[in-house]
Amino acid sequence: MLFAVYCGTLGVGGYAGDERHFLIAAASVAEGGGVDLADEYAQGAAADPFPLRTDGRFVAGRLVEPHGIGFPLLVAPAYALGGDTLVVLLLAAIAALAFVLGAELARRVVPDPWATWAALLAGLSPPALASATAVLPALTAGALLAGAALCALAVRERPLMRSAYGGAALLAVLPWLDPWLLVPAAPVALLLARWTSRRGRALVALGTLEVQLASLVFYVSLNDRLYGGFTPLAAGESPATGAASVGEYAERVERLAELWVDRDVGLLRWAPVFALAFLGAWLLWRSRRERLGRLVPEQRDAEHAAFLACCVCAGQVAVAAFAVPSLEGPWFPGTQLVAALPCAVPLVAWGLRHAPRAGWALGALTLGASAWLALTAQWVPPGSDAPWGPLVVLWPLGAALALGAVAGALWWRSRRELRL
Repeated sequence: MLFAVYCGTLGVGGYAGDERHFLIAAASVAEGGGVDLADEYAQGAAADPFPLRTDGRFVAGRLVEPHGIGFPLLVAPAYALGGDTLVVLLLAAIAALAFVLGAELARRVVPDPWATWAALLAGLSPPALASATAVLPALTAGALLAGAALCALAVRERPLMRSAYGGAALLAVLPWLDPWLLVPAAPVALLLARWTSRRGRALVALGTLEVQLASLVFYVSLNDRLYGGFTPLAAGESPATGAASVGEYAERVERLAELWVDRDVGLLRWAPVFALAFLGAWLLWRSRRERLGRLVPEQRDAEHAAFLACCVCAGQVAVAAFAVPSLEGPWFPGTQLVAALPCAVPLVAWGLRHAPRAGWALGALTLGASAWLALTAQWVPPGSDAPWGPLVVLWPLGAALALGAVAGALWWRSRRELRL
């Protein structure tokens, strides 16, 4: 169903930002030109959907860009067969798969129908709709992260080699899509090795780490030859993060709030259903504090799944806050967090189960925003007051108060239950 909806959004908006650069890299690979983009820019730079000018530089006589070779290699066969249209269809299918994996991950925390509904609400949210057909690696990375997390949890239950090495292989692909994906992948890699080792498969645990390390070593060696540095970012502007001092990074601490509640770039303005992820994280903290997992084995399994999902989301939030040069640009708000959305589904599902009335209200607002975007055929609405109308002036204060009220009500309810 998600794939059908994503296909229905084809033609909404156009290629923006890095999408054009990924397309021209895919065209170069499909035509046998490799990473050297000089011929593509000389022949088709003025034609849509290619960019007008490069954002890279010449290294060893080759024109290279700081976007890497992994994602263009993935979509190059589709581009060779059907151009950019088939590329978008392929990415829509991967995006749908990402939220299916998110639903499976959520079923390890809460039962259906909560897990499925949470995946649907997340997959139909405006950031997901905008990113599903965008020529960007975000939701492909989300599928890999969710798949690796499922493998890690499977190893914890039963240490099979196919689960351990399958998770390691998925994690090994991530830096080829974007080097910053190593941050949200780190907790999955560590827990995969730890759970494998604790189940008496120390040699297999070492093998999972070797698979990832071998991929990383090859990745660094190839990038040093092609891009003149450890990562493709060496071919772009320096510094790659846009910050050059500790003070500049410290100034980005406020992004931790802007990513969620800012009027222009905040995720919750367009997808308020993800506020339930904060509730899910709070429920995880409360469950661990009260040591419910020691009393109920199923609760312990749910805690591990929710904790792993929370770690992945926290890693992606840290990358978006401190490593991304700018939160504003020709992309949909919340794009920097899209890679973590499939792994956020378990937290959303947990929150939806414990606060269904508030959850359905937030879900209705999210679907309403998606419908507005689909009807207006506009993915990046600069200066728009949609979908809140005059109430948009309450952001970011309104969202902060709403989250505080929900958290306060749940805290009061939990204290009351303890007293009873």
